[in-house]
Amino acid sequence: MMRAMMLDSPRSPLVLRERPLPVPRAGEILIAVAACGVCRTDLHVVDGELPDPKLPLVPGHEIVGRVAQIGEGVTGFATGQRIGVPWLGHTCGVCPYCSTDRENLCDTPLFTGYTRDGGYASHAVADAKFCFPLPEQADDAELAPLLCAGLIGWRSYRMAQGGRAGSEGSALGLYGFGAAAHILAQVAIWQGRRVHAFTRAGDTAAQAFARSLGAVWAGDSQELPPEPLDAAIIFAPVGALVPLALKAVRKGGRVVCGGIHMSDIPGFPYALLWEERQLLSVANLTRADAREFLAIAPQAGVKTQVTRYPLAAANTALADLREGRLQGAAVLVP
Repeated sequence: MMRAMMLDSPRSPLVLRERPLPVPRAGEILIAVAACGVCRTDLHVVDGELPDPKLPLVPGHEIVGRVAQIGEGVTGFATGQRIGVPWLGHTCGVCPYCSTDRENLCDTPLFTGYTRDGGYASHAVADAKFCFPLPEQADDAELAPLLCAGLIGWRSYRMAQGGRAGSEGSALGLYGFGAAAHILAQVAIWQGRRVHAFTRAGDTAAQAFARSLGAVWAGDSQELPPEPLDAAIIFAPVGALVPLALKAVRKGGRVVCGGIHMSDIPGFPYALLWEERQLLSVANLTRADAREFLAIAPQAGVKTQVTRYPLAAANTALADLREGRLQGAAVLVP
């Protein structure tokens, strides 16, 4: 048997249940979960802000664990090996997007912890093609946030690097200094960017945390930074930040929305977009993103700050994330 925190319907608490241990089918791996990060996307699923989840559902898509059983036809993995499973759980491989190296936009994807069961559990089954080897020497809980906060931050960062923003010494703004931003800030600073951190009004703890990681400035999201930004990434799901970020970037700058869900963007004057400023969104990730980021994170010396919760406390972890009571990331440890 296995234990899992189950979502029966949106906007309801997760329930701890025992279930039969699943058997991996051809092409799949059964994973003994060692840690699973708690991501803001999980909140969007639980709170009913993302449509049509698989129900009942085991949430969670920042899975770190060990290979417990290997399905028929799987190669490249060994029993007992440490692996990770991200948000993108399966793609068709044949649609116009998959066939042009844009599998993040696949027409018929499956997403871990949303349209297939995830990692808020003692065990999980994953498509072997979407599993990634992880280093043996790292801590399980500290690795978990890399599987989504790190990956989506990396993809957002790469999309932000047009023109001047791609050069050493450029100014990068991060709106919402949570799990993704605290990881990406370390990579960007290591690469020579000047990071400016924007937080909720009055969140001096988050601002101090950002400065401790090397941010050159940290302040409220309503403030203008001390210098024009070459690019800005918005991780907070707050549409009102879009015009503020556009106002903060210089001519030709980019604003990237890094979340899967955001409140409505208010109207703003065209002058904020004019002079070749660009507004972009990021959707999901690719396996190439994962391989690239998981290789660069140790080179950059990325250290995640995590708060550990037992599996049965998943609702508490979600509430702490929802209310902004965390620095860094929350992680469930079965």
